[in-house]
Amino acid sequence: MPVAVPPDKMNLRLILVSGRTKEFLFAPSDSAADIARHVYENWPVDWEEEQVSSPNILRLIYQGRFLHGTVTLSALKLPMGKTTVMHLVARETLPEPNSQGQRNRGKTEESSCCVIL
Repeated sequence: MPVAVPPDKMNLRLILVSGRTKEFLFAPSDSAADIARHVYENWPVDWEEEQVSSPNILRLIYQGRFLHGTVTLSALKLPMGKTTVMHLVARETLPEPNSQGQRNRGKTEESSCCVIL
């Protein structure tokens, strides 16, 4: 049965790499770092095998992008009173911004076409 989400909160369904999920309620002013700290301090019992040593290595991924610690839920324009799905991973550092884009651009510039008849 779906959980009723208060209209002033956002429900996050967090998915671990293992596929395990858990839902948490947050305020729109909560940042990615606040969320990581809250999850770390309230680590679900059924996630015990995947417990991390520090909240500082927990990273959120939303729509395929890592969220920096200062990004708030309201900045993402998530719907209030609804459930949003994010991935939660343990990672020491975030990838450099646009690193994937630069890699793709480099490949495009180096590519060439050859036709053999």
